[in-house]
Amino acid sequence: MAAGDLQVLTALDTAKTQWYHFTAIVVAGMGFFTDAYDLFCISLVTKLLGRIYYHVGGSATPGTLPPHVSAAVNGVAFVGTLSGQLFFGWLGDKLGRKKVYGMTLMLMVLCSVASGLSFGHTPASVMATLCFFRFWLGFGIGGDYPLSATIMSEYASKKTRGAFIAAVFAMQGFGIMAGGLVAIVVSTAFKARFPAPAYAVDPAGSTPPQADFVWRIILMLGAMPAALTYYWRTKMPETARYTALVAKNAKQAAADMSKVLQVEIEELAAQDNSNSSSRASSVAAPAASFGLFSGEFLRRHGLHLLGTSATWFLLDIAFYSQNLFQKDIFSAVGWIPKAATMSALEELFRIARAQSLIALCGTVPGYWFTVALIDVVGRFAIQATGFLMMTAFMLGLAVPYHHWTTTPGNHIGFVVMYGLTFFFANFGPNATTFIVPAEIFPARLRSTCHGISAASGKLGAIVGSFGFLYLAQSRDPGKTEHGYPAGIGVRNSLFLLAGCNLLGLAFTFLVPESKGKSLEEMSGENDEAAAADAASYNRTVPV
Repeated sequence: MAAGDLQVLTALDTAKTQWYHFTAIVVAGMGFFTDAYDLFCISLVTKLLGRIYYHVGGSATPGTLPPHVSAAVNGVAFVGTLSGQLFFGWLGDKLGRKKVYGMTLMLMVLCSVASGLSFGHTPASVMATLCFFRFWLGFGIGGDYPLSATIMSEYASKKTRGAFIAAVFAMQGFGIMAGGLVAIVVSTAFKARFPAPAYAVDPAGSTPPQADFVWRIILMLGAMPAALTYYWRTKMPETARYTALVAKNAKQAAADMSKVLQVEIEELAAQDNSNSSSRASSVAAPAASFGLFSGEFLRRHGLHLLGTSATWFLLDIAFYSQNLFQKDIFSAVGWIPKAATMSALEELFRIARAQSLIALCGTVPGYWFTVALIDVVGRFAIQATGFLMMTAFMLGLAVPYHHWTTTPGNHIGFVVMYGLTFFFANFGPNATTFIVPAEIFPARLRSTCHGISAASGKLGAIVGSFGFLYLAQSRDPGKTEHGYPAGIGVRNSLFLLAGCNLLGLAFTFLVPESKGKSLEEMSGENDEAAAADAASYNRTVPV
């Protein structure tokens, strides 16, 4: 019996949208809300950390984190995330999605709190402690990527699967906004209670001692949404596809799903009881067949894995490098004045406000356009169009770069181009690279392959965030930021990033379209099971 003939899987593929689907979106989505909050809130407080711990007496400008410290504080969570994606992706296929899902959330809760409790006698010890807990926070966040995507794909029907997975991922946008709003509220409250002059007026007094509580509160509040959903995560049943196709217990899969989906429970249970032994044998063969490092996997899915990994890698180089020219935008439109004209808490407030506006206008709408249209136009069209439009807008920023940044009054066009680049990243490959790896690989390798693809993306994020931080420095050594060597300049970096987007478009052609198809049809598990049935029949029928 083919995998697709299991009634529980057919019921999942054809199920109408029910309350349980929305519950699963919220439970999985709150993990991504927390992921985004925790990963992006550190960029809000790095300026504040520099003022508190690296103040230089007599300097005309506020203290800033040294380049190596800034890279460590901002990047260590990415390294942890990459590691967690690989480890928990593999573990989710070995132990089951449900058993591992609660582990990642609890790790995120504990390390969010611990990050805010980073203490030490010297600035170096505080930063080292913070980096330690940020690594393990990233490790937990990394596990959420393959597990959330896989769980949502295995619960959803084939008609709405793309929208449901995209809705989980779209919670990232709200997480980024929440980080900015929390920073605005906390900084405003502390500013009102502990007013301070601008740095140019009183360098020492511009950073009140109480500012040390502000960044800690912002980081620790990231634990709240994760903690609130922990109970419901532990109550989610194992996905039917894992139970039936990997654990080879079709009867249990039917029982689990009949509790949460409005199907004909008695008929489902009866049919699965009567046929459980034959189904177990039919799914046993595919579950025990080729592995990740086999020639058969390479033949069937090697190009698919290359496509999902390469597109995510190239997308994240471009996506995470966009903070290189945020400072040009923020200063051009007057959102963030020169640091010396502000107090420490005023600077935090203005940075948080600017990033929240960017998220509201460019990030969040793109995610929800994907949710609305992915099951209408398909994954390939959205991803290819996104890469193409990102290329066009980055070239639009790069070719007349001096026109945008040096001619008065042109900053509005620069902001619009920048916002559209973000929009088409999120209504494009930033969403689809998360969705597709959860749909096209066999159940026994699905979480692992998604983890490999996601880890490739996070490697791209590291290259984009830090490699281009050095590359984008001015070619004139006298104009580089303090502590950085000369680079190739922002304009040439934009040309390089446009090239990354074009490569992403090329690799998109390696990824199959999964719109409207069952997971077993996409992964080839129906073919595997049919072949196993044929082999079993040939063994039992006398010649």
